[in-house]
Amino acid sequence: MSLTQSPYSAHLDTFTRENLPPRSTWPEFLFTGPELQYPAAINCATELLDRHVLAGAGSRRCLVTDTETWTYADLLTRSNEVAHVLTEEAGLVPGNRVLLRGPNNPWLVASWFGVLKAGGVAVTTMPLLRAGELHTMAEIAETTIAICDNRFIEDIERAAIPRLTTLQYGGSGPDDLTTLAGSKSTDLENVATAADDVCMLAFTSGTTGKPKATMHFHRDVLAIADTFSRHVLRPTPNDLFTASPPLAFTFGLGQSVVFPLRVGAATFLIEQPSPTRMLEAVERHGITVLATAPTAYRAMVPDLKGARVSSLRACVSAGETLPKATWDAVHDACGIRIIDGIGSTEMLHIFISAADDEIRPDSTGRAVPGYVAEVQDPDGRPVPDGELGRLAVKGPTGCRYLRGDRQTTYVQDGWNITGDVYVRDSDGYFHYQARADDMIISAGYNIAGPEVEEALLRHDAVAEAAVVGVPDENRGMIVKAVVVLRPGAELGPDPAKTLQDFVKSEIAPYKYPRAIEFAEALPRTATGKLQRFRLRERS
Repeated sequence: MSLTQSPYSAHLDTFTRENLPPRSTWPEFLFTGPELQYPAAINCATELLDRHVLAGAGSRRCLVTDTETWTYADLLTRSNEVAHVLTEEAGLVPGNRVLLRGPNNPWLVASWFGVLKAGGVAVTTMPLLRAGELHTMAEIAETTIAICDNRFIEDIERAAIPRLTTLQYGGSGPDDLTTLAGSKSTDLENVATAADDVCMLAFTSGTTGKPKATMHFHRDVLAIADTFSRHVLRPTPNDLFTASPPLAFTFGLGQSVVFPLRVGAATFLIEQPSPTRMLEAVERHGITVLATAPTAYRAMVPDLKGARVSSLRACVSAGETLPKATWDAVHDACGIRIIDGIGSTEMLHIFISAADDEIRPDSTGRAVPGYVAEVQDPDGRPVPDGELGRLAVKGPTGCRYLRGDRQTTYVQDGWNITGDVYVRDSDGYFHYQARADDMIISAGYNIAGPEVEEALLRHDAVAEAAVVGVPDENRGMIVKAVVVLRPGAELGPDPAKTLQDFVKSEIAPYKYPRAIEFAEALPRTATGKLQRFRLRERS
């Protein structure tokens, strides 16, 4: 079954509905299970939060930090108060966009819910963004209100966003959001939004660095919990989640808020989630579901053997490809079988994955129930199993860029074209090869950059590696590797040749990096995703 856009909307500010891309350019949406049949009017905040309190579970723990614990009733009270502040003090009307800025902490979560309860559209931003980036995003989204942790206010002020009303939290003054909230009613009737009213704008820079806003409905937020979380993570109310990505990263929003709250579980919020800090949280608080990037898992490996991680029942990796070398190293160290997954900001969360005994370490997994996926040729025809092609996906979520920016690049013939090159095997497992723009054609050979990276990572001296193609007069392109070595690593008098010879011994020799640059660090986004386009620019 697929749905068309509802004629009803609760938004008085019609900006998002007016700036949806043309309906003919949307992907085909699939709602194939009973859990994905949503009513025409639904507010996802009601389903994620209010529902539990109304069912008598208000005393259950919900948000946990090192210093405090909020129950479901606490979060409901404060979210309702925030919604009142937004409407009564900041003048929010349904459909207004609200910029949120802060690290992962309870008041950021309460603010996110407050925006949705009031019928607003949440525009959560990375806390590391600077004034110019914030100005650009606010300009694109036409935000009129901001809620900001008072420790991160400087860049909001420097951004000089026109006609912006800013509410700060974390202080003690009379105008602080926490003070204002305490004076408001704790009762609230959530705005009866349509299931296909936009509730959040999530920004993605793609591979170019130019931000694009992806538009997501109330039903989309629930759908990611009712697909990947329901069928792969299978959480229970007794779980305690934690995740490293900020809530502005849709991977982090799902893992830290949507998935635990959908089932009445709890989440442990970490403002500065280093690998060491996350391991400490697992040991001290008994984390059961952990989510972070492959780089962080690799950094944990030296400490995993001695760590008390028996509480962990699920570890999720996403954001970039999970090298088999990293999967093996974690499994060898402590027995944990990492759940790999591929998702995108455009699709909101993970759509291919596998868990438990269905995991194959050299594969991303199979299409998550609720989604269908295939490998296609450039003309949109499915290719035989075992052949390279572009990944195409359909499901209950899909790409809608604000104002249709590059919509027809991502959506073609009803499919979401993710920009990834994959191979599917005869068992329906999808094997990642590279981003489409990371396939390197050198002297007629097709070389997948991530395969070379994985070979490099198997060397004990290598902490991180990134591979790109760079122009070459004789071969068209050559493989170049940028390598970060482990502290104290010794590779002899010619470190580059040592690594080149090692790669030749691991994979076909023609794939070896003909150029190697050693660096102190790799360029990454605020969420830890590798920025290969910066390496290409540098070359």
